Amino acid sequence: MWYKLSRKILGAAGIILAASIFQGAINGAVAKDIFVTENLQNALDQAENGDSLYLAKGVYEGSIILTKPVNIIGVEGAIIKGQGAGNVVTVKSPNVSLSGLTITGSGLLLETQDSGIFLSKEATGAIVQNNKILDNLIGVYIWGAHNASVRHNIIRGRQDMRVNERGNGVQIWNAPGATVDGNDIQYGRDGIFVNTSKENIFRNNIIHEVRFAVHYMYTNKSQVIHNISRNNEIGYAIMFSTHVDVVDNQSIQDRDRGILFNYANHIKILGNHVTGGAKKCIFIYNSNNNIIRDNLMSDCDIGVQFTAGSENNQIYNNAFVDNKVQVKYVGTRWLEWSHEGLGNYWSDNSAFDMDANGIGDNMYRPNDLTDQILWRYPTAKLLINSPAVQLLKWAQSAFPALHPGGVVDSAPLMTIPKEIIYKNN
Repeated sequence: MWYKLSRKILGAAGIILAASIFQGAINGAVAKDIFVTENLQNALDQAENGDSLYLAKGVYEGSIILTKPVNIIGVEGAIIKGQGAGNVVTVKSPNVSLSGLTITGSGLLLETQDSGIFLSKEATGAIVQNNKILDNLIGVYIWGAHNASVRHNIIRGRQDMRVNERGNGVQIWNAPGATVDGNDIQYGRDGIFVNTSKENIFRNNIIHEVRFAVHYMYTNKSQVIHNISRNNEIGYAIMFSTHVDVVDNQSIQDRDRGILFNYANHIKILGNHVTGGAKKCIFIYNSNNNIIRDNLMSDCDIGVQFTAGSENNQIYNNAFVDNKVQVKYVGTRWLEWSHEGLGNYWSDNSAFDMDANGIGDNMYRPNDLTDQILWRYPTAKLLINSPAVQLLKWAQSAFPALHPGGVVDSAPLMTIPKEIIYKNN
C-alpha cells in the first residue's frame, strides 16, 4: 500500500529516494551527529559510515586511525596531539573529511614518513580543510589517495632541525587528481613536494621560509596557478616533468632562483612575476618545447640563464627589467627569442622606433661576445670602459659575423607588454 501511494505521489524519482531512506533505516545506516569530549579513538570505533563527529575544545590523544567514511569537525581549540611517534592522524577509508582541527605532535623519522595527517591509498576523495597543522615532520602526506583535497589550512613545519632532516608542508606521491588550494605553508623543507603523479592542481597557496616553494619530480599534466612564493631558496622547481602549466605565480625575494626548469618539457610558463633580487629569475636546463610568455623578470642578478641543451622553446612578450645581466647563454648556436614578429621588452635596450609600431628598429642581442668574455673571466670587468672593449662592441654591431652565437631578439618591444602592466597593478 505504502509503495503504491509513494509511486502515485512521488513518481519514479520519488520511489528511488523513498526506498533508499527506508532501506537505510532498516540497516541502521542513517548518519548521526556525535559530540565528542574525550577518547576520540573510542568514538571513531563506535561511529558508523557517514557519521559526523564534533570535537569540543580540548586535547585529544593521537595517534588515531580512521577506517570508516566519517567527518571530524573541531571547534576552536580542538587539538589532536600525537605522542611524538608515527602519524597523528592516519586515514584508511574513502570520503573522510577533517576540518577545524589543530593537529600536532608527529614523529620525526623521514624513513617512516611521519606526518600530521597521512592519507593512505584507500583515502580516495579525502578532504582536509580549515585546519592548523603545526610542528609535524610532514604536514599532510597524500600517499596514493586519488582526488584528495588539501585546502585553506595553516601548515607550519619544523624549525628546530637541519633542512635536510625536515619534512615537507604537503607531500604527494602517486595521487592523481590531488588538489592543494589556498593554504598558508611556512617552515619545514619544501612547501609542496610531488613525486610520480599526474593531474594535480596547486592553486592560491602562500609559501614562505622553506627551501623550494613548489617542487615537482616526475609529475605530468598538472597545474601550478596563482601561488605566491616569498623568501625561499627557490620558488618553483619543475624537474623531470612534462605538460605542466605554470601560470600567474609570484616569486618575491626568493634568494637563488625564482623558477627552475630541469628536464621539463612541453611546459607553459605564462604570466609569472619574479621580483626582489634572486640570483636568477629563471634557470632553464635541458628543457625543450616550452612556451615562456607574458612573464616579468625583474631585479635579478641574471634574468634568464639558459643552457645549450634546451631547444625549440618559444620565448616572447616577456619583460626583462633592471636585471644586472639580462640573459646568460654560453653556446655557439643562434637562439631567436621572438615569435611571429613579437619579441620581448628589455629595459637596457636603447632602441629607436621610427615607424612607431611598438617594435625596435634593430634586433637586440642581450648577450654579446663581450658578455661571454666577462662570464668566463670576471676580472675583465676592470676593462669594461676601456677603448679596447668599446672598439669590440662597435665591431660586433658593424660586422655581425663576429658574433659567436647566442640569443637574438629580432622584434624587441619598446614598452612593457600591457598584459604584464595590468597584472602588476
